[in-house]
Amino acid sequence: MRYLWLDEYLLNKRGVTKDFQPVWNWIRYHIGGKMFAALCLDDAGKPYYINLKLDPMESEFLRGQYPDILPGYYSDKRCWVSVRPDGAVPDSLLRDMLNQSYGLVLAGQSKKARRAALGLTACGLKCAACPLHSKECPGCNQCNGRVFHAPAGKACPLYACAVHKNHRTGCGGCPHLPCALWEQVRDPALSDEAFRASVSARLENWKGVPSNAL
Repeated sequence: MRYLWLDEYLLNKRGVTKDFQPVWNWIRYHIGGKMFAALCLDDAGKPYYINLKLDPMESEFLRGQYPDILPGYYSDKRCWVSVRPDGAVPDSLLRDMLNQSYGLVLAGQSKKARRAALGLTACGLKCAACPLHSKECPGCNQCNGRVFHAPAGKACPLYACAVHKNHRTGCGGCPHLPCALWEQVRDPALSDEAFRASVSARLENWKGVPSNAL
């Protein structure tokens, strides 16, 4: 296979998991438990197809442009394609196709499921890494934003703005960031420098998430 970068590239995407399906002899890549790409292996363990999902019109167009892009093998042929792993599809195009597949499968899940798959809160914290997680706070996604520092019975202002008001997965991609609400929920124990670093880190966590999944 000429695309030797594929495994590392996919596993570097946020929330991606990988398994092996012995019945099919496929290496599968998932986001939120849903497959978005697969390496189909022959009996000798050599890849013979790379399966991924595309917009149906994009799928039809690319199949007409490249002989090495075929209707999806053992997949819904309207929106899945199979790419020959030793063919002539440019690396840059295959990366774009894999990015689209990742985004389509992630976007097809509920916003809550997307945050869980990405391991992020609405504001971009890595919930499981927070020292208060499972102690003072069950997790932003688990309590629908009603975290310990929010007004009683109400969601955190950041969660309420992103999820309830603007119907987004989270703050990622919002053109107004960082806004005054971030100051409103600021941890008073943080210095100005630490607060700015926290904001930067949370916004960085949203990078790489496809715009259609935000």
